[in-house]
Amino acid sequence: MAPRVPRFLDMTWQEVAALPAGTVAVLPLGAVEQHGPHLPVSTDLVTASETAAAAVETVTASGEASVVLLEALAYTKSDEHAGFPGTVWLSWDTLMRVLVDVGRSLAASGIERLVLVNGHGGNSALGQVANRELRRRFGLRTFFAHVSTPRDQGGAPASGGEHGLGVHGGHGETSLMLHLRPELVHMELAERRVPEGLLAYEQIGFGKPVSFGWLSSDFGADGHVGDPTTATAEAGKEMFEHAVEQLARTLVEAARFTTPVDGAAGLVARDRT
Repeated sequence: MAPRVPRFLDMTWQEVAALPAGTVAVLPLGAVEQHGPHLPVSTDLVTASETAAAAVETVTASGEASVVLLEALAYTKSDEHAGFPGTVWLSWDTLMRVLVDVGRSLAASGIERLVLVNGHGGNSALGQVANRELRRRFGLRTFFAHVSTPRDQGGAPASGGEHGLGVHGGHGETSLMLHLRPELVHMELAERRVPEGLLAYEQIGFGKPVSFGWLSSDFGADGHVGDPTTATAEAGKEMFEHAVEQLARTLVEAARFTTPVDGAAGLVARDRT
């Protein structure tokens, strides 16, 4: 019986070499960082890994595309939380080199398409740069998807009365973890920490025309930004199923995506180094 989730690490090199042309490799990007007193440091890793695995399973079962799941990257760019114990982060240049090396290796293995599934907002800008770097250097078709699009990346405000300010460890992430890993959530420690003072600014803020550099310590000593007290497992289940559905649709599109001058001579400079 074929595995429900085709995992790259479970394959032999011959099986990797035999993957169909156009197979989409799926790489979850997590994080190991503080998420307030009520959530584990694995929150972003759990949500990215579980969403990616479920979407790959969905697409595999449908037969709409060939997809393969890579092991998640746990340690990523989490320096905004560096002031808190439990945060293990890579510098931006280290993470970029890791993504370039992974992309080079996949290209050398015959993989042509790569979707990064991001569970941590702090990876967003660097992930977009990596997309183009991998495209230019190795000819990979690259895509950057989110488990839930961050507010400052154009995502819709979360529910729960957070005024669009629940960006870390708030209603959404806590609900997801209540659904995925309820045994790791400490709701008795959850408190509302919504920085409503940001509502006074028209141009600058989360999801506004002008972004700003921030550290989680800018919003208080607890580390989270949002209102986890409104979180429920039922809301988390709904969010998770929606994220899986959206990502599955993305993977199917990524398998057939082309550009108008696809494959033109000289379009992509591959150095494979």
